[in-house]
Amino acid sequence: MPGREEWQRAYDAAPRRDADFETMSGIPLAPVHETVDGEWPGVFPYTRGPYASMYRSKLWTMRMFAGFGTAEDTNARFKELLRAGGDGLSTAFDLPTLMGRDSDDPLSAGEVGRAGVAVDTLADMEDLFAGIDLGRVTTSMTINSPAPMLLAMYVAVGEQGGTPRSELGGTLQNDILKEYQAQKEYVFPPRPSVRLVTDVIRFTTAEMPRWHPVSVSGYHIREAGSTAAQELAFTLANGFAYVEAAVAAGLDVDAFAPRLSFFFNAHIDFFEEIGKYRAARRIWARWLRDRYGATDERSLRLRFHTQTAGVSLTAQQPEVNIARAAIEALAGVLGGTQSLHTDAYDEALALPTERAARIALRTQQVIAHETGVPHVADPLGGAPFVEWMTDEMERRAEAVFAHLDELGEGSILEGVHRGIEAGWFQSEIADAAYDFERKVASGRRVVVGVNRFTDGGEASDLEILAIDPEVEDVQRKRLAEVKQARDDAAVAACLDRLRAGAAEPDVNLMPALLEAARAYVTVGEMVGALADVFGRWREQPSL
Repeated sequence: MPGREEWQRAYDAAPRRDADFETMSGIPLAPVHETVDGEWPGVFPYTRGPYASMYRSKLWTMRMFAGFGTAEDTNARFKELLRAGGDGLSTAFDLPTLMGRDSDDPLSAGEVGRAGVAVDTLADMEDLFAGIDLGRVTTSMTINSPAPMLLAMYVAVGEQGGTPRSELGGTLQNDILKEYQAQKEYVFPPRPSVRLVTDVIRFTTAEMPRWHPVSVSGYHIREAGSTAAQELAFTLANGFAYVEAAVAAGLDVDAFAPRLSFFFNAHIDFFEEIGKYRAARRIWARWLRDRYGATDERSLRLRFHTQTAGVSLTAQQPEVNIARAAIEALAGVLGGTQSLHTDAYDEALALPTERAARIALRTQQVIAHETGVPHVADPLGGAPFVEWMTDEMERRAEAVFAHLDELGEGSILEGVHRGIEAGWFQSEIADAAYDFERKVASGRRVVVGVNRFTDGGEASDLEILAIDPEVEDVQRKRLAEVKQARDDAAVAACLDRLRAGAAEPDVNLMPALLEAARAYVTVGEMVGALADVFGRWREQPSL
């Protein structure tokens, strides 16, 4: 069979991990098992995995999310995670940074350093990665509206440490469309915001071959209350929209599509999640080939990061969250994820303690090294229920694409814009969230420790991480010192250049942002300069 032959050639050419691919009893395991439909991992449409050898060549990246307090605080946590065996960094920023505000902004009061690390200027980025070789680790940054500004700072820090931008590896979330749909951390209106996303894609395509310029993120859509099918459909629609925007900006689809990545939620409904991941790969491959004309197989391979569901964590009996995270992580691995973050059991109460974060990492390591699950690619492939669930996820997603295509008069990008402006995405997610909560409240949906089995192990017994209120004072003092020491004339010139570039739609703003970062212009100042031209978005309520 052609599919099997293609898989065999790719599998034979792939490297192997140093591992015994056998059961505990010594039974040798085949790398994959044939299914009725004849699909194979690493072969179009990639339903069974993007690579022929999957985890026999390389395990998923164990990327633990970290960020709190000052840059020095988070730097210490990064180093602890690397010592514990993590092999990728994932940065959580505080709410002011996510909103493009500086720590001394009055609207930042009470939030500095609380839900993530505070980054105001290049000085903070320097402290954040002090003593870490950026040429040897990959870094993910969960940031959207100010994503180009944070990327500019990261590039500047790498080059200060001797790592040229061409050797920096990592991922910038930079998925602004889902902010309007779900997470609400936006600054500018949708259309100029997509222009910024496109600027980053153009810049990294030309100068940062190891960098993923967008992580198209279903995670936050699901956390806002969507169903699995909505998460799948809205996420891929946003991905198609970015493809259309980049092509319209003059890029060939095969020049940038191989570096697009995705970020999905791993929720607790085990088989639904696995079907979702398998359907995502199949849909992306077919749409990129048939609609957008991609010919490079790297463009057709959807690769994704997974994080266990924060919204599934409970403050009641928080230790039970260890079991939830393990089951959700296993679904991500069986679904073929390329990297994985496991939530800590105490995150329904506060940012994770060092102990809780270590247990979360150990959960992944147990799956990787004790269960035998990574030995066989797509081990559930061919199971009638799994195949049906994959097909059903695809069917429901295609119905959404058809709606958006009609709404955009043949353009998914325009359909997504109009859907956001009309409040359609927001209404769909709100309805799904309401329906789920109604089932929990009635007891039709059981949540252990919340509406059944409620005795024992209450949250009051748990020691949690507390952020010292003095962090805000320390960060504001740090920012004041940086402002005092920098060249004010250079700052003003950088901001003028940003405004001038923003007024010219064909100008890529990344060079001006790099110049501003090196001059220690703050995130808030850069955002403010662009807002002078782009304006600020105010969502209209949908009735």
